[in-house]
Amino acid sequence: VQLQASGGGLVQTGGFLRLSCSASGFTFTDYSIGWFRQAPGKEREFVASISWSGGTTYYADSVKGRFTISRDNAKNTAYLQMNSLKPEDTAVYYCAAKRGIGGSSGYDNWGQGTLVTVSS
Repeated sequence: VQLQASGGGLVQTGGFLRLSCSASGFTFTDYSIGWFRQAPGKEREFVASISWSGGTTYYADSVKGRFTISRDNAKNTAYLQMNSLKPEDTAVYYCAAKRGIGGSSGYDNWGQGTLVTVSS
């Protein structure tokens, strides 16, 4: 299982970014995908998840209404559209994969992170 997050960068408050999670080495549609983030000096936290079909999504309260998770199974890629970004969204963002419906825990496959920096 290989996962690679990309799309991070520097953006101003109120701006937007779209992160991508490219997957290989496994049957993408057997897995839910989750996005997590870790800010400097803080523990890693759950951001959003999406089931294999895209039919079930979960979001952390802190990103509801601003972030949207999606996936394109034909491209073995998941996305995290991040709008109305705030300085507190600054973190390294990771994607992860697990069998099952998704949610905030139980992920056993992790990719490298991508850094998102939101300037005030």
